[in-house]
Amino acid sequence: MSSMNDSLVIARRNLIRMTRIPEMILFGLVQPVMFVVLFTYVFGGSMQIGDSTDPDVYKNFLMAGIFAQTVTFATAGAGAGIADDMHKGLIDRFRSLPMARGAVLTGRTIADLVQTALTLFVLAIVALIIGWRPGYAEPTNIGRILAGFGLLLLLGYAFTWIGALIGLSVRTPEAATSGGLIWLFPVTFISNAFVDSSNLPGWLQPIAEWNPFSATVQACRKLFGDPGVSPSDAWPMQYPVWASLIYSVLIVVIFRTLSVRKYRRADG
Repeated sequence: MSSMNDSLVIARRNLIRMTRIPEMILFGLVQPVMFVVLFTYVFGGSMQIGDSTDPDVYKNFLMAGIFAQTVTFATAGAGAGIADDMHKGLIDRFRSLPMARGAVLTGRTIADLVQTALTLFVLAIVALIIGWRPGYAEPTNIGRILAGFGLLLLLGYAFTWIGALIGLSVRTPEAATSGGLIWLFPVTFISNAFVDSSNLPGWLQPIAEWNPFSATVQACRKLFGDPGVSPSDAWPMQYPVWASLIYSVLIVVIFRTLSVRKYRRADG
């Protein structure tokens, strides 16, 4: 309980900091909205989903991928924030206080999760405005839709721990931003987020289908009732909800352990 209280204090500190730098929130909202508009109207008429090239089909296919990309791209911000705190000496001040060592990192990731949830909420409203309709391909309900957004937030939280480890491993916020993005692009694009994985080259299909990012996208499409839930023999595509949960929990456990260990070694 003491560790949780310490984590909530750090989370509150980071949330207050975000409100005092509104451009951080503003830029975090603008980028995913741009992705939605550009992908929808630039590529919408040229993408084939199943046997259809209807722009409305692609629009509804796309949104789960955009949502997942948005929550995972928060990783770069998490890493840059931790690297910035270390660069300015703030982490050293925290180390001098009688507080749980892991609370600094946990509090930061909780604050990033709150910001990601706000971004996801705004993005969902924009998606509805431009024509995304849950239940477009299969019937769904509010419980399934909320479960889909829960999986997205869990994936985003898991990936922020990867960002935390990167932030602790570099010397400057700029390096953390670059390091946080350089691996995200192949993870998000070698997936089923923007194209049907069955249209990828044969050797890329297994990589895309076993990608943790793809599992969450597939799970969200199934829960949202979106088109593009194509059959596949890969286990994560057959049971995407379970695969998404397992992947995300494993990422949290592994990278939280590595991040806290890295923090303690730096402390020593």
